[in-house]
This record gives sequence, C-alpha cells and structure tokens, in this order.
Amino acid sequence: MAGPAHGGTRGFTLVELMIVVVVIAILVAIGYPTYLDQVRKARRSDATTALMQVAQRLERCYTDRNKYNDTSSGGCPSGSIDSPEGYYSVAITASTNTYTLTATPKAGTTQAGDSTCASFTLDQAGTRGAKDSGGNDTTSTCWQN
Repeated sequence: MAGPAHGGTRGFTLVELMIVVVVIAILVAIGYPTYLDQVRKARRSDATTALMQVAQRLERCYTDRNKYNDTSSGGCPSGSIDSPEGYYSVAITASTNTYTLTATPKAGTTQAGDSTCASFTLDQAGTRGAKDSGGNDTTSTCWQN
C-alpha cells in the first residue's frame, strides 16, 4: 500500500505556531496582573493577623503591668515587629493607656505594590482602619473577615 497521495508529511507551519505564541502571550498579559492582585489580597491576612497578635500581647502586658509601654525586662512589645509571613512590618506606638499599631507592606515584597491597602491600623479600643496609597479610607475593603 502506498503512502499519502501528495507525498509530504503533515505538521504545523511557522505562521500557525506564531499565532499560537501570540495568543498565549495575550492571555498571560491579561492574566498575570489579575493573578498578582489575587495574591496581594490573600496576603493581606498576614497584616491583620500580625496586628491582632501584637494587640493581644499588648493587652496581656496591660493586664500584668497596668500600662502598654512598659519595656523593662521582657516587657511590652515596642518598636517594629515583622508579620508572621514577613510581608508586613508592624509599628507600635504605645503610651501608658493607649496604643496604635500600623502595618505597612515591606519593601521588596509583592505586597509593596498593594496600593489599595497601603496601611492597616488597630488601636486599644479595637478600632480598625486602612488607607490606600492616596490616604483614602479603605477599611471595609481591607479588613474583610
């Protein structure tokens, strides 16, 4: 039995392969920013977790020492603390009866590009806050349960 009548092998042309490459490039160009946005949203929980953990430590300190800013001999947390996953830095501002915690994305991480939730705050009254990179209130978006 003889082979195909036209005598050639079948395959893809260079033009067909280039079209496939262009289509894949377009899909990646559309999908990658969306992927990064979803990763940033998922990592925001690192900030809220860190704020809640530091607040709990400060409340324990207040219960033991009757002030939030006692830093003597293993006292209350102060200064700046990294979040559990390392995407945020939590700054602690404490006085005797009050504190404010501010979590900001660490430079060099993908969170540094999160312009929607550029900072998270929590105080001794449990008041939650968040601001975008322009200083606008984004609390309801950023502190989702």
